[in-house]
Amino acid sequence: MKRRSFVQYAGMGAGAMLMPSLLIGNEIPTEALLEPGMDVVLKKQMADVALNTAKSMGATYADARIGRYLNQYVFTREEKVQNVVNTESFGIGIRVIANGTWGFSSTNDVTEDGIKKATEHAVAIAKANSKIQKEPVKLAPVESYGEVAWKTPIKKDFKEVPISEKVDLLLSANAAAVENGANFVNSSLFMVNEQKYFASTEGSYIDQDVHRIWPTFNVTAVDRAAGKFRTRQALSAPMGMGYEYMDGLESEKLTGPEGIKLYRNSYDIVEDAAMAAKQAKQKLTAKSVEPGKYDLVLEPNHLGLTIHESVGHPTELDRVLGYEANYAGTSFATLDKWESKNFNYGSDIVNIVADKTQVGSLGAVGFDDEGVQTKKWDLIRNGILVNYQAIRDQVQMIGQNESHGCCYAQSWEDVQFQRMPNVSLEPGTEKYSLQDMIKDVEKGIYILGRGSYSIDQQRYNFQFGGTLFYEIKDGEIVGMLEDVAYQSNTQEFWNSCAKICDKDDYRLFGSFFDGKGQPSQVSAVSHGSSTARFNGINVINTGRTI
Repeated sequence: MKRRSFVQYAGMGAGAMLMPSLLIGNEIPTEALLEPGMDVVLKKQMADVALNTAKSMGATYADARIGRYLNQYVFTREEKVQNVVNTESFGIGIRVIANGTWGFSSTNDVTEDGIKKATEHAVAIAKANSKIQKEPVKLAPVESYGEVAWKTPIKKDFKEVPISEKVDLLLSANAAAVENGANFVNSSLFMVNEQKYFASTEGSYIDQDVHRIWPTFNVTAVDRAAGKFRTRQALSAPMGMGYEYMDGLESEKLTGPEGIKLYRNSYDIVEDAAMAAKQAKQKLTAKSVEPGKYDLVLEPNHLGLTIHESVGHPTELDRVLGYEANYAGTSFATLDKWESKNFNYGSDIVNIVADKTQVGSLGAVGFDDEGVQTKKWDLIRNGILVNYQAIRDQVQMIGQNESHGCCYAQSWEDVQFQRMPNVSLEPGTEKYSLQDMIKDVEKGIYILGRGSYSIDQQRYNFQFGGTLFYEIKDGEIVGMLEDVAYQSNTQEFWNSCAKICDKDDYRLFGSFFDGKGQPSQVSAVSHGSSTARFNGINVINTGRTI
């Protein structure tokens, strides 16, 4: 991609700043997205070239990942289309163990000669690195699955939906926002298809077709007389679904306080944009929050980010062990806490699971990028830290012999490593609605959507904002608030969790471009929850001047 094109794209759309890795590839015409790509029989032949070459050079293990990564992004602002971007990236990554040490190489020359050269390079790297390797790599055993396939269960393939339909939808959302008082609005559609083929010397040949989608917008209302503005982001969630997510089904809508529409497995972007414009205008005159202790009622599209930062990242085993420190450091959830079997990460109603199988989630796949069949497992059960996230060469470090199936690479040219699975808070087991929860609060704040945040280098002390804030007094919503952020530490926060709504309120939050590692890679991950209440949390006023 040319630098001029990258600079142009990077200035467009909410979240554009987070997507440089996914824009790397060849720009292609829209119709090229529909081309079938390499046949699975030929993929197997090419993968076997890598595996056989590695073994002939003395490698004790090898895997090959042939990947075709297709992306389509649509950017608009008010009544204009800013750009439509189609990219394709195709190649093979080869990972080997030789002399007990990892080696990796990749190439976009997916021919026998190209693959042999890349494999020879990977083995040479492993042998060179073995001179400074203190202990040999130990891999947890994995089943040989033979030839298998998995697909995201979609109803509409985004590649088959005309660009004009996507553009019309975004422009309709923009028009709805402007008609309802927005001064500015930009909207975007991010759509991804990963066509991934994995093969290993242990006998697995796995073909997967993975789809993700993220519609989003940002609405701005301006008070020129007062010289201020307020924004409201979309209440959508990125999903592991096809274009059917854009159908806006009434059956997948919930109605919250003040008539707010909340979305589960289907999204109405036009309705949300109209609502966002009205709320952005309300925010201009909303009361500034009085600092103090409040009971916080946190909606899933907000709570998901708090889960991500305060539970998802701290339970990555590489952070726990100090092997990973990029993007806000290591972890306070050290091995001694887990080994004690009584570390109270949260209150006894807090049950948080890791899950790579959840239908509709961003992290759902049949097999990870090490050929391990995915699963669901506990991280926190009844408030106690019970496990971490670990892959084949890590689980033996915590006395386990089965990978958790959470290894991922953002493309064929990047080496796979441990990445966060979907990490979710289980809903309450008793019938309990959002309306019930609000009735039980004397002094509180209802918070929706994501906002600014910060967290320390141990994933312990943090601060979170949001998109919308409503004051609760004596069991009722009494008005909108502004300038709200809450501060706590991870253990104090999760131990203050007093109530969780039931499964009828359960929804997903998602991070489409979650960064980790150096060199940096992105991955997509969902966090599910029902609305939850956290008692006695410190709230500050972000609008005060000293």
